[in-house]
Amino acid sequence: MMRTRQPTTTLEEQRMPVRAKLAAAWTSFMFLYAYVDILNFFTPGVIEDILDGRVFEFDLSQTFSTTALTLVAIPILMVVLSMTLPARVNRIANLIVASLYVPVTAFNAVGESWLYFYGLGIVLEVILLALIIRYAWTWPRTAPSATMTTSSDREAVRTQQQA
Repeated sequence: MMRTRQPTTTLEEQRMPVRAKLAAAWTSFMFLYAYVDILNFFTPGVIEDILDGRVFEFDLSQTFSTTALTLVAIPILMVVLSMTLPARVNRIANLIVASLYVPVTAFNAVGESWLYFYGLGIVLEVILLALIIRYAWTWPRTAPSATMTTSSDREAVRTQQQA
């Protein structure tokens, strides 16, 4: 008995909104950003340095912890802001924040001995930041509607309705 092959159907490709792309990219960035730091704890000597009150070249202090929290909080907030800000503000915020995080991300390689580990983390983070910049830069625009009304047009309609 010979079976005939059913024709395969093509999966529907739905256009993903720019806001969702940005939020997904920031979420992915945050996972990498956090996990590079978490996995760094497995680097020999890191835990001992932390217990001695030092991270990289910095003394552990309230200033260090506040700065670190701020550096993590901004991308976390960009996830929700990418979904909620008005389009124009959203685009500008994503362009600025992602552009500022490129050098911040590159700084993480300074003085590190595990270059493959940090190199991979930095390359992946920069790729995500580049995607964020691209998504924001190429945000689709809509043409002004031919039926846009001006305030004087609305006033004329109101006057006609009242008469």
